[in-house]
Amino acid sequence: MEQLELLKSRIGMKLVRIGKMTRAIAVQKFAQEGHPITPEQMTVLAALIDHDGMYQRQISAITLKDRPNITRIINILEKMGLVTRKQDVNKRKIYKIFITEDGRQVFNKVIPTALELWQKTIEGVPEEDLRITLKVLQKFKENLEEDLNIQI
Repeated sequence: MEQLELLKSRIGMKLVRIGKMTRAIAVQKFAQEGHPITPEQMTVLAALIDHDGMYQRQISAITLKDRPNITRIINILEKMGLVTRKQDVNKRKIYKIFITEDGRQVFNKVIPTALELWQKTIEGVPEEDLRITLKVLQKFKENLEEDLNIQI
């Protein structure tokens, strides 16, 4: 594909728009289903399920959310009893964040809603096209990660 034609295709804008649409629909669905957490909070819980006991800066890097936003989300999740902060044994003023059993239960309760949204998103897309799309998006991500400089 010619470079100018590629630029005119606005692939970046399309990806951002799809992301924003997905987030907006997820917020609506979570509220309709009566889930006690937001999609952003779910993202943090998902990161902790994959890598429990992380520092806030690590969660920030994984979720691509800035420090103040992560601090706010973790404060809310902690008040809800879904995560806990534990002081790092090697560093006095540094805390690691752990998901609680209640956090795991809430996360598991919202999974069906997230899966329903995912199914709606990929509706009508042949499996082979989906595999190729995911492979291409992974390559985009890898290309951009080289230049990404997140302050953590």
